[in-house]
Amino acid sequence: MTETIGVILAGGLARRFGGGDKCFLPLSGRSILDWIIERARPQTTHLIINANGDPSRFRDYDLPVIADPVEGFQGPLAGILAAMDWASSHHPNIKWIVSFPADAPFIPPELVGRYLDAAEGQGVELVCASSGGWTHPVCGLWSTSLAGDLRHALVEEKIKKIGLWTARHHLAEVKFEIEPFDPFFNINKSGDLLRAEEIARIVTASSM
Repeated sequence: MTETIGVILAGGLARRFGGGDKCFLPLSGRSILDWIIERARPQTTHLIINANGDPSRFRDYDLPVIADPVEGFQGPLAGILAAMDWASSHHPNIKWIVSFPADAPFIPPELVGRYLDAAEGQGVELVCASSGGWTHPVCGLWSTSLAGDLRHALVEEKIKKIGLWTARHHLAEVKFEIEPFDPFFNINKSGDLLRAEEIARIVTASSM
């Protein structure tokens, strides 16, 4: 099995929720973060959290917490670079980073396996998902060999948008079905929690 490092990207500002850590919001009796960890941990060799500020607020999860290596809340790309740096220091032989958004609690359990198959089959260094006609680059597979290029893009070119950077590289897309629900549904605003509760009931029922 190919080793991977999973990173949960929890470094956002959650402005639509009035700030704070959106991943701690309750969803069907557990936090959103609990749901994500349950999906991500079995698919990765190591799992870490990317978050800025006081890391002690994640102490109950017993996972390494790493901050962005660049200042100013540069978005998901900064969190991915943080994971690449952590990999270089702790597990330099691991080639792949898998990023999980901290507001998408229903990521497919076969996600990483399909990503690795696509990377090997198409000979690419980046893979993301697509569903319902949308791509999901924040939930992606990233080769650590791109760390230098990504750092230059963030620090020297001030690039924040994922699409602007990934467009420079060969990117494979893996398509996922959206029935009975879109597995990449993400909670952006308070109203999305109602739909998330509906999906959580579907997920819970299917696991019984």
